[in-house]
Amino acid sequence: MADWRCFPGRLCSNRNRAKAKTDRQTEQRIEQEIVVDAYGAEGRAMGWYYYLEERLRFPFPGKCTAQRAISPLRRGQEVAVVGLAPAEECEHEMFVMIGWEDRTLAVPLAQLEAIQPDNTTAQAVADWHYWVKQGYQF
Repeated sequence: MADWRCFPGRLCSNRNRAKAKTDRQTEQRIEQEIVVDAYGAEGRAMGWYYYLEERLRFPFPGKCTAQRAISPLRRGQEVAVVGLAPAEECEHEMFVMIGWEDRTLAVPLAQLEAIQPDNTTAQAVADWHYWVKQGYQF
């Protein structure tokens, strides 16, 4: 069973998960810009959603960095990232829309790296990847 630590208005994390090295600047941006007024899982999810909605510049090319059971993408596969998934799909994890065959499909943002993004998009994607690598949860 996971050992979760959650504090009201703060970040939640799994103490048993190996964390990436702490980055003070990223931690400060997350706490002061993204989840600043969040007092629960829904608030943290919406904070992230609005942050990404404001900062991701679509479309941009992306590359799959890890296979996931919930996604058809394979490691190394390149896709066109065309938008943020609807908010109701992002209640537990952030998803982006990609062009897939003759439709669009939502895949986890954590599964993708942006290829040659603008600075704003690069920062937003890096912030989400940092959140995930730290084991933080909504």
